[in-house]
Amino acid sequence: MRKIRFGIDIDGTVTCPTSLLPHINAQFGCNLILDDIKEYDLTKAFPVDAKEFYEWYRQAETTIYKTSPAQEYAKKILSEWREHYELYYISARGKNVAECTLDWFEREEIPYDHIELIGSHHKVETAKKFGVDAFFEDKHDNAVDIHEELNIPVLLFDTPYNRSPIPEGVIRVTNWQEADQWIKKLFPIEEKVN
Repeated sequence: MRKIRFGIDIDGTVTCPTSLLPHINAQFGCNLILDDIKEYDLTKAFPVDAKEFYEWYRQAETTIYKTSPAQEYAKKILSEWREHYELYYISARGKNVAECTLDWFEREEIPYDHIELIGSHHKVETAKKFGVDAFFEDKHDNAVDIHEELNIPVLLFDTPYNRSPIPEGVIRVTNWQEADQWIKKLFPIEEKVN
């Protein structure tokens, strides 16, 4: 019997949703905090030309990903889950950052079974391809689409940029400890009897 398989976003889910802000503030002379980010599109939070922002981002993304801190308790809980569940990371990052992504997982000692960098926010097909049983996400429309298309629970990590209404089946959590409580309810681990 195969293990329960989780699909897990990386940025803003395993990493802190504030990871980009120090880089943006330094580059563009801002003083943004997470509460300033009300939309997933960061360029809506401060006056910047979108083209200029994305050109900068492409050049800076390796540095950003290398220096992104993991969310509190992510390593502990994912390490505990690794014994009972399969951990498949499905990220909008492109293959151009595969090496720094793998380096980050190794350095942070975040366990994984598979990492898929799809270069797009459209994760439904990849989640379907890998047959995930639940998904962890911070992007509102991804969470809703994955839940509605695959009819699986999606845990949405709460941030100011994803607070639109959610359907039943998308579960808003504020941290990894809360995610762990939900997973224990949704996918209880059977104790082995000797």
